[in-house]
Amino acid sequence: MSGQKTSAGHRPGRATDITLLVLQALLVLVFLAAGAAKLAGAEPMVEAFDQIGAGQWLRYFVGSLELLGVIGLLVPRLVGFAALGLVSLMAGAIITNLVVDAFSLLAVILLLLSTTVAWGRRDRTRALLPQGQQAS
Repeated sequence: MSGQKTSAGHRPGRATDITLLVLQALLVLVFLAAGAAKLAGAEPMVEAFDQIGAGQWLRYFVGSLELLGVIGLLVPRLVGFAALGLVSLMAGAIITNLVVDAFSLLAVILLLLSTTVAWGRRDRTRALLPQGQQAS
C-alpha cells in the first residue's frame, strides 16, 4: 500500500503535501511582510489606506489579521482555518481595490494561493469541527 489514502478520508500524497508546504511558506513570507509594514506605518501603507478613506484603524486591523494568519499558517492544526481567513481577507481586499479603482493583481494571486492551501488542508479543518457539523 502506498499510504496515500486512509479510512478517515482524503490524505494528500507526498508531492501534494510538499507543494502545500511551499505555498504555506510563501504565504507566510508575504503576509508577514505586508502585516508588519501595515503595523509599522510604512508610508505606502498609510497612503493606500488614506485612499480607501476608512481611516487608519483599518490598516491596523488588516495588519493584525494578516499576522494572525501567519501564526495560523505555522500551526499545523490551524492551517486550513488560517488559509480560509486569508481567503476572506483577500476577497475583501479585491473588492475594496475595485471600489477605489486600484486593482491589485497581487491580491488576486494571494487569494488563489490561499484558496489552494485551504482546499488542500480541508481535512485538518474538518477534523477541528464538532462531529455534528462535519460534512460527509
